[in-house]
Amino acid sequence: MQLTLKVWRQKNRDDKGGFETYQLGNVDHHASFLEMFDVLNDQLINEGKEPVAFDHDCREGICGACSMVINGRPHGPLKATTTCQLHMRHFKDGDTITVEPWRAKGFPVLRDLVTDRTAFDRIIEAGGFVSVNTGQAPDANSILIEKEKSDLAFEAAACIGCGACVAACKNSSAMLFVGAKVSHLALLPQGEPERSLRVLKMVAQMEAESFGSCTNTLACEAECPKGISVTNIARLNREYLWAGLTSGK
Repeated sequence: MQLTLKVWRQKNRDDKGGFETYQLGNVDHHASFLEMFDVLNDQLINEGKEPVAFDHDCREGICGACSMVINGRPHGPLKATTTCQLHMRHFKDGDTITVEPWRAKGFPVLRDLVTDRTAFDRIIEAGGFVSVNTGQAPDANSILIEKEKSDLAFEAAACIGCGACVAACKNSSAMLFVGAKVSHLALLPQGEPERSLRVLKMVAQMEAESFGSCTNTLACEAECPKGISVTNIARLNREYLWAGLTSGK
């Protein structure tokens, strides 16, 4: 497979950056998208050029580190698929593929395709905790949880925090991410003690990180590799409104 790659190159967060074009031949159609980038970097190194910097870790669709916008879509053309699980058989011989980093004020580009997504970590740190009492741990089955609620909490917890929702949103909103994290704990009895304080702190930190507002275009849900539902945004809004009314803040 012969490919033309247009890849965003940027030396650091202060550099203007721009696209560079590379020709890549003999690409195995069974290779993953990241393996194709490994081949490109080997080619660049052999040519005495700087390899393309990009994030990756598990390469199993678990960690969400493989954040690339591929032909205008976060994680590429397939639904519910991370970049590392995208394979070259979904492209055609002779294709031109444009690859760039997440585009959001809250995710500044550090180098090439690597963005600083520690804003998500700070949002989690602001309120993503539960009270833990010392002493003997209770039996897991002693806390009864409705099947519907446990299923919804599990679905929300599937969020890997990759930031595709932010990259897909025209406003760079992080509402789907925050909604999933708030919903996960709000639906479970373990998250009840800090329920109101948690949502207030996490929303405040989200706003401090310069993420935009939600205007319900649903692009976040469409591009989320884990299929997180926008119903979590509705739940976040309800939790925030109730917390504001009952906390006096």
